[in-house]
Amino acid sequence: MVHPTNKMTYGERAAKHPNACASRLLSLMERKKTNLSLALDVTTKKEMLDIADKVGPYLCLLKTHIDIVDDFDQDLIEQLLVLAKKHDFMIFEDRKFADIGNTVKHQYGNGIYRIASWSDITNAHGVPGEGIITGLKEVGLPLGRGLLLLAEMSSKGALTYGEYTTQTIEMARRNQDFVMGFITQRCINEHPDEDFIAMTPGVGLDVTGDGLGQQYRTPRQVIVENGCDLIIVGRGIYGKGRDVQAEGRRYQEAGWSAYEERISQ
Repeated sequence: MVHPTNKMTYGERAAKHPNACASRLLSLMERKKTNLSLALDVTTKKEMLDIADKVGPYLCLLKTHIDIVDDFDQDLIEQLLVLAKKHDFMIFEDRKFADIGNTVKHQYGNGIYRIASWSDITNAHGVPGEGIITGLKEVGLPLGRGLLLLAEMSSKGALTYGEYTTQTIEMARRNQDFVMGFITQRCINEHPDEDFIAMTPGVGLDVTGDGLGQQYRTPRQVIVENGCDLIIVGRGIYGKGRDVQAEGRRYQEAGWSAYEERISQ
């Protein structure tokens, strides 16, 4: 059965969403006409800032792995925040926390990265149990941040299915003020009054896999057929020999076209 949120516009969902961070993101998506998140997995500050600036006009969300940047410094964070304001996108640090509540609280708020101070959204595995949400929430909720849980992954052989997925969803339902959605391959909303944002990696227009277990699906498959909300694209935009601006525009248009098809059905 198609969930009611699949027929609503991003703007309509933003106006009534119970999660402040999700509401901000949905409003941005409607305003900017994009459901594209760029997975910017590069290892130098210069490359990260250059690509973010070029693709920024087409994004709603910049997804980072800040701990793989060889020359990380606080200036990188400050410049990313300038670009986020310039191009009107939010930032998602793909940290995938997976420890007990007390540990993740410090990993999120402290250390050299101080993720909570600049990243609008982060994510976590459900493996440690609900304490991981409690710990992250203590830091992130007062700052207006949002949390995604990993319900399903796009890599071949992933163990994120069955009872793991079921229990992860139940934890999210008990923490909707902070948990805004999921990294998932499908729309997870079931109850009429819930509106979890579904963000989907493994999206590509040209290839079906990368030889290392990643499996790709098209924006239309993700948005229309599976009812997800955001497409997460990485190497399809900035892979070797690609025009990052042209590819950013191409994926933005493909994702938005799929969304318009979905809400018009």
